[in-house]
Amino acid sequence: MINVVLFEPEIPQNTGNIIRTCMATNSRLHLIEPLGFSLDERAIRRSGMDYIKDCDITVYKNWDEFMEKNKDGDFYFMSRYGHKAPSQFDFTKAKEDIYVVLGKESTGIAKYILKGNLDRCMRLPMVASARSLNLSNCAAIIVYEVLRQLDYPGLATDEQLKGEHWLEDLQLD
Repeated sequence: MINVVLFEPEIPQNTGNIIRTCMATNSRLHLIEPLGFSLDERAIRRSGMDYIKDCDITVYKNWDEFMEKNKDGDFYFMSRYGHKAPSQFDFTKAKEDIYVVLGKESTGIAKYILKGNLDRCMRLPMVASARSLNLSNCAAIIVYEVLRQLDYPGLATDEQLKGEHWLEDLQLD
C-alpha cells in the first residue's frame, strides 16, 4: 500500500489535488496538523471534487502521533535537500507499506525529521536555478514512480467509464 503523508500542508488546492491522486491510485492520505485550511473549505472541495468521499484520509495532531500510529513501514522523504532522484530508490524491495512524506509548501519537512533520514531523502531533478515544484505535482510524480516500479498493482490501464474500446468504436460523421 502506498501512503502519501503531508506534513503541515498550507494550501487547500494542493491538498485537494493530492486527494484526487490518492483516490485514483488507491493510496492512503495522511495529513499532519496544523493544516493551513479547514477540510470543509470550498477550495479543497473544488480541487478534490467528489473524490474526497472515496479517499482514505487520516488526520493527526502532530508528527509524533503520526509515527506512533504508523510504526511499520518504509519511509521516504521528498525534500530539496535530497541527493537522489525517486528512480534511484528500489521500491520493489519494500517489505512494509510505503510512506512518501512531503512537507509544507513554505518550508518543507521539519529539519529534525529529515536529519535522521538522509538516506531516504529524494529530490526531483530540475534545473539548478529552480528551488522547487508544486507540492501536488511532486506527490503525483513520486506516487506514479512507485506504481511504475510495482507495475501499477490493481489499477486499470484502459478507459473504464466509457468502455475499453469506446474511441475505436466511435462513429464519426
